[in-house]
Amino acid sequence: MSQAATAAASGSQTAKRPVGAGPFSGFERMVAWRYLRSRRKETVISVIASISFLGIMLGVATLIVVMAVMNGFRAELLTRILGVNGHLIATPIDMPLEDYAEVANRINGVAGVKYALPLIDGQVLAQGNVGSGTGALVRGIRGEDLGKVSIVANNIKQGSIIGFDTGEGVAIGSRMAENLGLVLGDTITLVSPDGDVTPLGTTPRLKGYPVTAIFEVGMSEYDSSIVYMPLSEAQLYFNMEGRAQTIEIYVDNPDNVDALRPKVEEAAQRQIYLTDWRQRNQTFFSALQVERNVMFMILTLIVLVAALNIISGLVMLVKDKGHDIAILRTMGATRGAILRIFLMTGAAIGVIGTLAGVVLGIVICLNVERIREFFSWISGTVLFNPELYFLSQLPAKMDFSETASVVLMALVLSFLATLFPAWRAARLDPVEALRYE
Repeated sequence: MSQAATAAASGSQTAKRPVGAGPFSGFERMVAWRYLRSRRKETVISVIASISFLGIMLGVATLIVVMAVMNGFRAELLTRILGVNGHLIATPIDMPLEDYAEVANRINGVAGVKYALPLIDGQVLAQGNVGSGTGALVRGIRGEDLGKVSIVANNIKQGSIIGFDTGEGVAIGSRMAENLGLVLGDTITLVSPDGDVTPLGTTPRLKGYPVTAIFEVGMSEYDSSIVYMPLSEAQLYFNMEGRAQTIEIYVDNPDNVDALRPKVEEAAQRQIYLTDWRQRNQTFFSALQVERNVMFMILTLIVLVAALNIISGLVMLVKDKGHDIAILRTMGATRGAILRIFLMTGAAIGVIGTLAGVVLGIVICLNVERIREFFSWISGTVLFNPELYFLSQLPAKMDFSETASVVLMALVLSFLATLFPAWRAARLDPVEALRYE
């Protein structure tokens, strides 16, 4: 008599119940556990089970890490983009925005609006102590309003924005300072194509400004291209004395901008054209969403392949245990008992592999930046280059619903993979089972 059959007999005697007593009884769990344990003559089956376990573990962990990184990437970009740029931008239609202070105050009174900031934007060429210069975006803003832009005001690395309105100094990003060889107190030269009008035509306007503050928001595109200038000085520099170009509106809930549109238009008391952050970044965030969905589908194939390995391992196990199945059936085990035994055998691989994958994925997500730095040190190259990926650090943000969907998907695939082999085992009668021996 084989070891499994002997275990079955002893197990039934110990439990003092019939072999087929109770679905998922202690006897069925014991036999399933015996089949999971490696034996000398079952090396191939054990190897297949181990590969299936590793495949499911790595597949689940990879899915969790990739989804977390993409969520973190989107969240960090959204935080920085919406931190620097307003959620709603009001542009005048009928006439120049000369009453910008009054309009901003009225919009500030709308429920759901955090603050409204009058701005002047202009493209310039920035020159420093080294290099030939770089394109830059000058943002004319009042000092009190710059203090409200927390992602900038709270990330001043050098200098200060205190007294920003009283001087002619500007605040620049850390990467711009590095690229142009500028330090605090140096002069940055700005060249604007919209300069003075002369009989010979329009001449570019060139003017130098001392660097009074250097900020770092953590997004390379902004740290290398934005120059904050006092609004009064920007009005003079861009020939817009007494006017503002737009009013940027920051709201409490960026996803609720549609509900605020009519209230803001009413509060403005003039014709304005409103654009929101979704319209201005639609292509970018749509591309991120498509990439995220495609990555989920592709990486799901890893778990699917591992689940298929469970099928092959169980089919070989059923073939190898044909004699045991015949003995169990002869002792009174029902078809349902045989089905449940092999279901538990295959499902155990999926469940344990999934749980191990979740633990591994969480550990990697919590240490993803250290892992990136380690591999950068090993390879001697910069992984996740901030110049290409905008962010200076690799973010990871786990979402409970997504993690739950990954776990559910892995468990469902694992259970489905066990159905056919378990059904085949349950269909064998004692005479047919002996043919497998």
